[in-house]
Amino acid sequence: MADTFHSITFDLTTGTGEVALDITDRCATFLDSAAAGRDGLLNVFVPHATAGIAVIETGAGSDEDLLDILRELLPADSRWRHRHGTPGHGRDHVLPGLVAPHATLPVIGGKLALGVWQSVVLVDTNGDNPRRTVRLSFLG
Repeated sequence: MADTFHSITFDLTTGTGEVALDITDRCATFLDSAAAGRDGLLNVFVPHATAGIAVIETGAGSDEDLLDILRELLPADSRWRHRHGTPGHGRDHVLPGLVAPHATLPVIGGKLALGVWQSVVLVDTNGDNPRRTVRLSFLG
């Protein structure tokens, strides 16, 4: 069987605060049609200079811990050379250097092959831009 490639985008609103937003269900729904039971790879990409994709546990505090450590590592203050937007916005442009804007994940039998506690999460610390686009691409 030849490899196939399917890709979609979807938009979401993250709001004006920092978020670690679980998008695992959106990934699974996409794979239901795009992968159709096949093995392959899912690439999750956020085409923004101020957001990233993480694979972490959610709901037990790890998502909030991630945001806490990002606040500690990237404080919203005047140290940043990149200075448009709200005060401290330059740190949002450094975020993708720590939380990459993409993740490539294994797909087995049309399903994400994540660990028991793993979720796919959009990380957004930028309150200046509450609208985000996510691209999901399956190769298999």
